[in-house]
Amino acid sequence: MAIRRLLYLHGFRSSPASFKAQRLQAWLRAHRPDIEWRCPQLPPAPAAAWQLILDTVKDWPPGEMAVAGSSLGGFYATVLAEATGCPALLLNPAVDPARDLAAYIGDQTQYHRPEEHFYFEPRYVDELRALTPPAITRPERYAALIAQGDELLDWREMTARYAGARIRLLEGSDHALSDFDDHLPWVVAQLGLAPDAAAAMGQSPG
Repeated sequence: MAIRRLLYLHGFRSSPASFKAQRLQAWLRAHRPDIEWRCPQLPPAPAAAWQLILDTVKDWPPGEMAVAGSSLGGFYATVLAEATGCPALLLNPAVDPARDLAAYIGDQTQYHRPEEHFYFEPRYVDELRALTPPAITRPERYAALIAQGDELLDWREMTARYAGARIRLLEGSDHALSDFDDHLPWVVAQLGLAPDAAAAMGQSPG
């Protein structure tokens, strides 16, 4: 079944103003205006974020939807893919956010609106741990863009977590994937959204 709906999940301290979300949305407007796009502002509490994600896709048939996520959003995208069976495109996905974000407990600011503060509570770490899938099933449903130059996450851990997925491993780049425009054609192809790549989600690894 063709993908008709796409959910984008931003990362920690980010928002729908993420440049990767903006670039992908602009591409869809230009090339696939028929695709329904959702990119909600996720709350800092993981349990609340997960409930918002479920509410956003509750009327979407799993066979018609895909999810894309960056960093912490990549973690949430994985949770959703494991829960629904939908395909997922991951951008430098967080593998163990319960471990990594424990260092961020306290007052935080939002990247795109630094005047906005939120408090990352200790219980959020437990909520992340509770959401973490024990394993990745059906890795063929995943595609991942992973940068060896990621300054926050270990590319080796990411590639190991998603072994068997279609992985594009970048020699350099960074956590934000500042060169995202260079990889946008690959991203939309992996999601099966390019007009000439409707079956891309079934491609062999490469």
